[in-house]
Amino acid sequence: MMRTAIGLPVIESQGLAQCVDGLCSEKDAKRPISTYRFQFNAGFRFEDARQLLPYLHAMGISHCYASPILRARAGSQHGYDITDHNEINPEIGTPEEFERFVRELKALGMGLILDVVPNHMGIGHGTNPWWQDVLENGQASEHADFFDIDWNPLKLELRGKVLLPVLGTSYGEELEQGHLQLEFDNGSFFVAYYDKRFPLDPASYPLVFDQVQDLHTFRDDPNWRELEYQQLQALLRGLREVASHASENGPAILHRQKEIPFLKQQLARLYERSQNFRELVAEALKRTNGEPGNAHSFDALHRILESQAYRLANWRVSAEEINYRRFFDVNDLVGLRMENPAVFAETHKLIRKLLADGSVDGIRLDHPDGLFNPVQYFTRIQMLYAAAHCCGPEPTQPTAANGLEQDVVSMFSAEPGYSQQTPMYVLVEKILEHGEQLPKDWPVDGTVGYEFGDALNHVFINIRAQRAFTNFYYRFIGGTLDINKLIYESKMLIMRSSLSSEVTVLTHMLDQLSSTDRRARDITRALLKEAIRETIAHFPVYRTYIDARGTVSARDRAYIGEAIARAKRRNQNESPAPYDFLRSVLLLEPSNGSNDADQYRNRLRFALKFQQLTGPVMAKGLEDTACYVFNRFISANEVGGSPAQFGIPIDEFHRGNLERAHHWPYSMLGTSTHDSKRSEDVRARLNVLSEMPKEWTAQVIRWRRANKSKKRTLSDGRVVPDANEEYFLYQTLIGTLPLELKEDDREDYIARIQQYMTKAVHEAKVNLSWINDNPEYVDTLMQFIKRILTAGTSKRPNLFLQQLEAFVEPLKFFGAINSLSQVLLKITSPGVPDIYRGTEFLDFSLVDPDNRRPVDYDARQRTLGELLGREHSGNCAELCREMLESYKDSRAKMWTTVQAMRFRRDNPTVFRQGEYSPLYASAPHREHAIAFARSTESQRVIVAVPRFVRTLVQGNPKPPIGEDAWKDAAIELPGESRGEFRNVLTGEQVTARDGHLLCREVFASFPVALLASM
Repeated sequence: MMRTAIGLPVIESQGLAQCVDGLCSEKDAKRPISTYRFQFNAGFRFEDARQLLPYLHAMGISHCYASPILRARAGSQHGYDITDHNEINPEIGTPEEFERFVRELKALGMGLILDVVPNHMGIGHGTNPWWQDVLENGQASEHADFFDIDWNPLKLELRGKVLLPVLGTSYGEELEQGHLQLEFDNGSFFVAYYDKRFPLDPASYPLVFDQVQDLHTFRDDPNWRELEYQQLQALLRGLREVASHASENGPAILHRQKEIPFLKQQLARLYERSQNFRELVAEALKRTNGEPGNAHSFDALHRILESQAYRLANWRVSAEEINYRRFFDVNDLVGLRMENPAVFAETHKLIRKLLADGSVDGIRLDHPDGLFNPVQYFTRIQMLYAAAHCCGPEPTQPTAANGLEQDVVSMFSAEPGYSQQTPMYVLVEKILEHGEQLPKDWPVDGTVGYEFGDALNHVFINIRAQRAFTNFYYRFIGGTLDINKLIYESKMLIMRSSLSSEVTVLTHMLDQLSSTDRRARDITRALLKEAIRETIAHFPVYRTYIDARGTVSARDRAYIGEAIARAKRRNQNESPAPYDFLRSVLLLEPSNGSNDADQYRNRLRFALKFQQLTGPVMAKGLEDTACYVFNRFISANEVGGSPAQFGIPIDEFHRGNLERAHHWPYSMLGTSTHDSKRSEDVRARLNVLSEMPKEWTAQVIRWRRANKSKKRTLSDGRVVPDANEEYFLYQTLIGTLPLELKEDDREDYIARIQQYMTKAVHEAKVNLSWINDNPEYVDTLMQFIKRILTAGTSKRPNLFLQQLEAFVEPLKFFGAINSLSQVLLKITSPGVPDIYRGTEFLDFSLVDPDNRRPVDYDARQRTLGELLGREHSGNCAELCREMLESYKDSRAKMWTTVQAMRFRRDNPTVFRQGEYSPLYASAPHREHAIAFARSTESQRVIVAVPRFVRTLVQGNPKPPIGEDAWKDAAIELPGESRGEFRNVLTGEQVTARDGHLLCREVFASFPVALLASM
């Protein structure tokens, strides 16, 4: 079959344009109005989700947003460690159960957004058939080009091999202790290491039988039939004759790929029918596996392992010598070469079928920054959708010379509004740095909403408290922390530790480029490596997007220039030559004025590989290190944000909404996700602290004094916890203390905090790390947490716990009001609001695995039923006042969520296409209200929520409603606006007079308001 450059079949181009135009015109109807995230695993299957769909529909949700559903590693809690792209994960359901789930969605008028993982695959525990094939056959494997493997690394003994850093101790120790054991199963030999299995290269099977040196004597044994003996000899001869796993001879490789399955099948049959052969295999295994205590008895096994297409190594070796690209630094997640057309085709067969039959309405692309060429992938996934709908679920035989790529690309103009001209709804998991914009020529509909969640969080942080928080933090930890320097140092630490091998690969590539450049050939390898490190450490964004065509945008040119300039400034005493050379390569400038094609291709490949590393370094340095070290205010330390930021003005929040409404009106709006370090409600409560810096600092000083005796000093002189960890812990407790902490639940809460703090101190990499653990330190910290959170007695009261609970009590109320404000702003802002599983109730979860605990959907369904029943009985205003009095039961948050979602679903036009107009409250309440209007010619919706509620009500934990809170404050409408509005949440009518809405009427019975014109 002829194939295009992207691995999609060539199809008849006649009628394709009309078909794609039709898909684009239908796209608006399939775009989600709102989404609800489900996390599928063995504990939450398709059938569980199907039974909840009527509940989601009653909530007003238009689309289910599913975590990955393809076969993943056994026991996976998240699905991102896919082992087979073309099979539904049996742990979460059968294909038939998935079909029933989709049918129920369609019956309710709902759709499905699917999380797709193109960057990497799971390879642990021997369950990935493609990876097992690579380990067995090396470069001769038909899947050798599927994975991002460097088959020609600097270390000579690794040439043609894959380094597998899986051993707990050194290779020699594991070998001679008998932990590596050769086994035989179904015609194949493999090495077992605890629960892991590594296949043997079939060409090395004869080495196993060589250990039975008297094999030829079996011919004279009457029990060893001549036919069996001759068959074994023929099989061994055939195995010796196949090409090496490192062969580059095409015909020899094809012969090997054809012969080996046959030879292994014959071995399996011989083993099944011949007792003598079974005894022979057992004897060979016994002699090969050696005896612990006798080092020389393992020589044979060592020789066999040395002949494989992989090298087993201690797990610590991975940082410096691993020669396959990983997802960040996770050894069990190997990078895919998705730029390879064959890889795209093979990994998207099932996805194409799901698109073709209408099971999936849109796709969320996980970690696109890890791809070699993200924009190329975005285009291909759009083309796949077009092919699926225009040509069916299976690739068709070509009938024309024009390929799908050329035809479809010509239809997608690279202009602002590009996503409007693409057929499928696509979101990208892209983290934007402050001020960074999503490239407007991408054929996608937006991001998964980290930037919105960050802005929404910060608009509830009081900027005026920044200096007080900073000064107290430095005083508490006994020093200062420059956040920019910390991020730089964290990124350098990552590149010198867990990602050092990736830097080495880039250095080798750049060194080869410099050797052919007469102006750069005198730059040493060491200087080039340092230039790469320094430039990445100063990179202002996650990555650039130079593509395979060599297109360098003005945006990317600016980011590269900024990084190089900052790196040169930091290293003023060194020669600028390495940085200037690196810059010229990244910008694809010709060497020595030459236009040599090979040289250009090599520079382009380096630039593309360089881009794949800047993102992981930023993520590991900022998100997974600095965000656990700079603990001034941990509410700000979230994915998509920066610890350096402390609040934003209301106008900045509005600017973000206006930008999204203009360029990315269908981008997702997320506040809690499966990756969040803290749930939206944890942050909402913590943000109240920014309104009370004096009370906070005084309280923390008292807590430090109360807990001083509970700390312990290690033998090396370190006090556990250190001051920074202690301050981090106190904030964590403020944000997560349950609304009602019953004694029966205390142990569970303590265990959750212990688990979270264990992760936090490892990620911080200050006193210990995942690479250099310190069990004594961790155990001492766990004991401290248990001591400060265990209830005291009447004779020995726990003063800290008493003070903590008393201090947090009013914060629970103010945090709950913040939560209502957040959820209403999310549902009504430009974009597509997402509800993360269970967060329609108040939820105080921390980072995974804490945010993957089972959700009590029975309680949520009961509450929704009760609320809808009360709504039908009338007097919603009374219900709202009642819910405020019992805010801890989460009814107020669910009510706000459901009423706003249902209104949005019933009025999609005003939220999808309506004009966004910022509104403001009159002085002196201007900073205490966030308001805006969504308007079309026929409809106007006004949204208003309170901000800095504790300050508004002067610290008294009472609802910010009515005249007591708002006095004569008014929300100013444009012009001389008049008219009647109905409050969707309370049922009350509000009148606009002379261009004003009185806040005491807007917030008469409930703290947040959704007003619809009548």
